[in-house]
Amino acid sequence: MDLKNNKNLNKYYQTSFLDGLEILYAKSCTTDFPPHSHSTYNISLILKNTFKTRLEDKILQAPVGTICITNADEVHATPCDSIVGNSFFTFYISSDLMIKLNNNQDLFFNEKVIYNQDVFKELYFLASNFNKMDFSFESRLKLALKRLISRNSDVEKKPYKKSNLYQNLINNITFDDFRLDDVASQFGVNKYKFIRLFKQETGLTPNNFVLLKKIEMSKEMLKKGNSIFDVAIDCGFYDNSHFYKNFKRFIGVNPLEFQNAFLSV
Repeated sequence: MDLKNNKNLNKYYQTSFLDGLEILYAKSCTTDFPPHSHSTYNISLILKNTFKTRLEDKILQAPVGTICITNADEVHATPCDSIVGNSFFTFYISSDLMIKLNNNQDLFFNEKVIYNQDVFKELYFLASNFNKMDFSFESRLKLALKRLISRNSDVEKKPYKKSNLYQNLINNITFDDFRLDDVASQFGVNKYKFIRLFKQETGLTPNNFVLLKKIEMSKEMLKKGNSIFDVAIDCGFYDNSHFYKNFKRFIGVNPLEFQNAFLSV
């Protein structure tokens, strides 16, 4: 694969198998990914430049040739090199599939930077050839994932949140109704204390949490073929420009590129 010096040429792919497996190929990406989480396990192959992941309590550094894993629902951010950029493949693997591959048991990766050249090479081959149907992609990916799970995961899943008190409240508020001062007053605290307590519970600020909800809702609408303008308005963005900017910050590609990946399947 030719990795030239072009910057931010990210591509997003969606497959028709393995619970709609999604793949992001970030090529010389110089744009940071802000704090967010996924319902999937993220398995990234580091191709160029040291890859950094910021978790709540530490910053991980994954050198070229390693595998970096983020657990489902784990809040993280990815600061990218602003000059050289970072290149990586990320598989978004559904929690249901990972649990099934782990003999129907929950799993958690405490070890998030993994040195395993055999598995890395296999996953790199699969990521580079997933759209070629002349080999058994599905069975080979399952086997590679089983090897990762058996060697590097723990059965007991680490809890991320002490409670869901604040998160549940915001989940029941529409985008138009969300006002930080009003929400904080429902708990009898000022907005600054509410922000601190909310971040302790979820790993995100309230504004970032709401923005991520908007992004997740927009992804589902884009998958169904809704027009980008309608998605932007229905999900509470000011206009297409505001939608494009924030969508790409979290997902790595713009809404049209994301939608095309699904409509082409």
